[in-house]
Parts: sequence; C-alpha cells; structure tokens
Amino acid sequence: MAKPRAQYVCQQCGRKAPKALGRCPQCGAWNSMVEEIIPAGSSRRRPKPQAGRGAIALARVEGGGDGRIGLSIGEFARVLGGGIVPGSVVLIGGDPGIGKSTLLLQMAAEIARSERVLYVSGEESERQIKSRALRLQADPLPEELYVLTETDLEMVLGQIDQLRPGLVVVDSIQTMHLPELESSAGSISQVRECAARLQAMAKRTETAVFLIGHVTKEGAIAGPRVMEHIVDTVLYLEGDPYHAYRLLRSVKNRFGATTEVGVFEMRSSGMVEVPNPSEAFLAERVVKAPGSAVAVTMEGTRPLLVEVQGLTSKTSFGHPRRTANGVDLNRLFLTLAVLSRRAGFRVEDMDVFVNVVGGLRIQEPAADLAVAAAIASSIKDQAIPADMALIGELGLSGELRAVSQIERRLREAAKLGFKRVVVPKRLRRGAAPIKGLEAVAARTLQEALKAILAPRRD
Repeated sequence: MAKPRAQYVCQQCGRKAPKALGRCPQCGAWNSMVEEIIPAGSSRRRPKPQAGRGAIALARVEGGGDGRIGLSIGEFARVLGGGIVPGSVVLIGGDPGIGKSTLLLQMAAEIARSERVLYVSGEESERQIKSRALRLQADPLPEELYVLTETDLEMVLGQIDQLRPGLVVVDSIQTMHLPELESSAGSISQVRECAARLQAMAKRTETAVFLIGHVTKEGAIAGPRVMEHIVDTVLYLEGDPYHAYRLLRSVKNRFGATTEVGVFEMRSSGMVEVPNPSEAFLAERVVKAPGSAVAVTMEGTRPLLVEVQGLTSKTSFGHPRRTANGVDLNRLFLTLAVLSRRAGFRVEDMDVFVNVVGGLRIQEPAADLAVAAAIASSIKDQAIPADMALIGELGLSGELRAVSQIERRLREAAKLGFKRVVVPKRLRRGAAPIKGLEAVAARTLQEALKAILAPRRD
C-alpha cells in the first residue's frame, strides 16, 4: 500500500526537491523550501481525455465585443482599458495598508447598484467589512452586495454557483485553501490551484473575478509566478505610505494597454480619483528654488508633469553618498557620470540626493535631462526658470536622444502654463509647434544646461 511522502517546494519559483535545502538551486532564495505532503494513492498518470465542447470555427463564435461593465471611477476604468470585461480575472497587489481592499470595496459597492456582487474575505469579519463600507459610502448600502467570510474555496465556489453574481472579489488569494491539498493556505501549491479554479469558474460562468494578492519584501506579488500567467490582468497599487497619492499601475492586460496608470488620493472617505495629476504634483512647488526641475513623463498614454528635486553637498566621508527616491539608482549613476565627463561638473566629492515629489516613481528615461538639470542647478546654486519644463534622454556620449509621444508632452506642458520646453534637437517627424510654447532644441547635455541655466535679463 502506498504511503504518504514528503517533498519540498520553493515558495518563490516552485522548484521541487526530495529533501530540504537551505537555498533554492533555481532562484537562489534562502529558506524558501517548504515541506508539502503528497497523500497516499496520488497517481502521476495522466487522466484520460474527456469529451468536451470540441473545436469551433472562430467565425461562428457569437459576439466578439468586450461588453464591458462600466465604472464611474474613471481612473480605475482607464487602467482596466475602459471597464470590467465579463469572465476576466484581475490580480491586484500592493504593500499592506496601501488601499487595495478599500478600492475594491468601493468598486464592489458601485457595481452592486446594477448587478449582484459577492465580496469574499478571508481576513475580516462581516461587521468589519460593513463598518468600512459605511465609512466609504454616504448612501445606503446596495441590497445586491453580498459578503462571505470564508477561506475554504470549495464553499466559496458553491456560494458563487448559488448566487450567480456578476462580479466576485476575493480578499485575499493567499487566505484561500482547498481541503484536498495537504499544504497550508498561502503555500505555492494552494495559491496556484486556487487561482486556477477561480479562473476556470470565471470563464465558464462569464463572472468577473478580482483577486487581491500580498506582496513580498521585494515588492512582487507573493506566490508562484505562474499565477500572473493565469490571470488576464495584473495591477499594482503603489505609493509612499507617508503621502496621500496612490498609483494604480497595469503591468499586464489582455484587454487594454499595459503600463497604464491611474492616480488616486487616499482620504478618510476612501480612494478619490485625481483627474489632473500633473497639477496636483506641482501644487506645492517652490519657484526660483535651486535644484528644482520639472520633467514631462509618460505613464501609459497619459503625460505627467512632475517635480524632480536635486541636492548636492560636500561629502564628509571618503565615499560620497548617492540617494535616489523615485528614480532608478543605476540611472542616477549614469547621469552623474555623464554630468562629470561630458558637462564638466565635479560630483566625485559631493553627496547627491534626488527626489521625485509626490511619491511617484519615474521609470522612463525621458526624465534624465530633468534629473541632470536639478543636480547641476544645485551645484551652481542657480534656479531653473519657473516656466520651463524639460524632456530628454541622456546618452553616454552626452547627447540628448528623442523620446516618444512628444506632441502629447508639449500639449500637457502648455496646458499647465509653461512657456518653454527644452527638447532634443532631433524631434520626431510630424511634431507640430504648440501655440504659446517655445521649444528650445539642444543636441547635447552641455547645450541644454547652457540654455537652462543661462542668466535671465530682467
């Protein structure tokens, strides 16, 4: 008679081993191998294929449109690609306390005014959820919003079959478990199987499913990487916990554009969308302050104007400090090297600090010129003109490289009252001039800094 046997599974990558290992040989994670018991009688033989629906010609498939569920939360709808697609599975991750449950409860209460919604929680009781819902909703709670506090996925699926909701929210996927699996809730096998069961249910019943996922200390969604391949959309809710702004970023979307971003503000009444984030990010900017530059970046299809601050000071140690908040540290090293070698600024004996105001994290290289100008402005103790914005990517030879969607960036800068924008010399073909906005072209970083820090004649 077969006996139960044990195997060790890495909780980061899913690598299996017959014995315990201190370090996973596949992903290199330490102390990530967790024991899982394989029950007796389990067979590795493949099951016999069962009769299914069979193949069908694509031209005969009925429908074809998305038939999205509309959302009044415009920023959320933008990130999803225009609304919620029935039968889709959306995974949203973020740091603890960032506002994932708050945002999805707001969305669930809104959708429940038109169709039935089931909110499944494995972390809170019914009273706790109602207390939070009353804080977020000024109107009476909708009658079609159902709450289930359960961690057994079989019971959850049974309730879904009974209620037939149009939307299901699971908070969180790491708390769900299947009784037939011996591993504990949150393990790699439980998360993978629970996500697969929910995905199969969503496709079968055309029910939209939102899953909340915990994140690791590195910021990635906890659990197997295959879970992100199972779902249709992966969203991250980002933000500095000491700032009010939150960014909902799309990193995978089968029904819309990736890298799309929605901006929210966390208030006592919940998550409030920010329709004009550029104006919000520049609201507290101090003009005529050395070390302050305005970068025009693109987040998905939306141009954003953000303030980049730079501060330099003589170092008191043998190794100068380099601190980057909101920009990539390696990109900062590259910018400092170009500043030193190509523009003649001495930074080897200075501590350099760079900060993006508002808790925003800039990922595209079009903000290189703004970072370099903020540092140069701090070194020379000379303010950048308040009506000037900066666009450009730095090359290792000190040249300014063209960036995409230049017209959208220029229109956003003109809309917010900027009069001049420093841009790369080689603009994209077809870039029409913007009325009331002067485009100052520069071929190299040295030329750009000469135009940016030129003395003004008042």
